[in-house]
Amino acid sequence: MKHFLIINGPNLNRLGSREPDIYGHHTLEDLDQQLKQYGQNQQFRVTSRQSNHEGDMIDWVQQAESDYDGIVMNAGAFTHYSYAIRDAIAGTDIPVIEVHISNIHKRESFRHHSVIAPVVTGQIVGFGFQGYILALDYLRRMS
Repeated sequence: MKHFLIINGPNLNRLGSREPDIYGHHTLEDLDQQLKQYGQNQQFRVTSRQSNHEGDMIDWVQQAESDYDGIVMNAGAFTHYSYAIRDAIAGTDIPVIEVHISNIHKRESFRHHSVIAPVVTGQIVGFGFQGYILALDYLRRMS
């Protein structure tokens, strides 16, 4: 059975209370439940992790090859400046899909550039939680 890793970065633990006009009222726990249920329905496994710490995210990417068939990552603010996460993704042989709940290209200018975009398999932005489902669908079909 295929197994996918969801990595959520800084401040995503505050979903539901952080800027609900941008990110909605659902929590990270709601997202995790939705993705696990979707995986069960589609016959694959989902493991979700969240950290506000760059090193945790790097460790998870580096360790993922042995346990997972692909990664869905919302790196949060690290998207825009973490060359360390970018290098970890570049060094893995499994597909990584970059996901953002909001459309980062319609927001502040500093959010328009992703340093990880050149090394991920693809990028999905602006579809809310549905973006994670789209990413999982791609990984299920392609891995």
